[in-house]
Amino acid sequence: MMRLLSNLRRWRGTAKEAFEQVSVVAKFLCLLHVTDRYIISSTHVQGPSMLPTLNLTGDVILAEHLSHRFGKIGLGDVVIVRSPRDPTRMVTKRILGLEGHTLTFSDPLAIDGSIISVVVPKGHVWIQGDNLYASTDSRHFGPVPYNLIEGKALMRVWPLEYFGSLR
Repeated sequence: MMRLLSNLRRWRGTAKEAFEQVSVVAKFLCLLHVTDRYIISSTHVQGPSMLPTLNLTGDVILAEHLSHRFGKIGLGDVVIVRSPRDPTRMVTKRILGLEGHTLTFSDPLAIDGSIISVVVPKGHVWIQGDNLYASTDSRHFGPVPYNLIEGKALMRVWPLEYFGSLR
C-alpha cells in the first residue's frame, strides 16, 4: 500500500501538468469552434449559380456570422443559406428582396414564360443566383425564412488573382 501511495505522489506532478496542457488545448479548440461558427469562417463555394461573381471551379470566401443576427442584411448582399430543399446543404446566393418587397419575374418552370409577382412575407428574404439560367433559388422554392441565413460573404480570399470584394 505504501508503495502505491509513493508511486501516486511521484506521478501527481506529471498528471497535473498533463491535465493543464489538455485544458489549454480544449480551450483553444472551443475558441476556434465559436469563432468559426458564430463570428467568421472560410467557405468553399463552387458551381455555376453565382457566375460571373464566383468561379465555376470554386472560390474560398470569408463569411461573417453576425450581421444577419442583428438584421444587417441588405439588398445585393451575397449570403450563405441553408438550402430549403436539403437542410444538409449550404447555398450561396444574392439577396434581391427583403420582407415587404414585391418582385416580378418570369416563371422558370413555365414553358410560356408566365410572369409572376410575389410579395416577400415577413421574416423572409428572396434569394437568387447571379447566373439566372443555372440557379435553383427563390424562383423555384419561394421566399426563404430569414433564420436559414447562416452568414454574409465578406470577400473572396482564393484564388489570389480574384482576392477582394464580391460586389
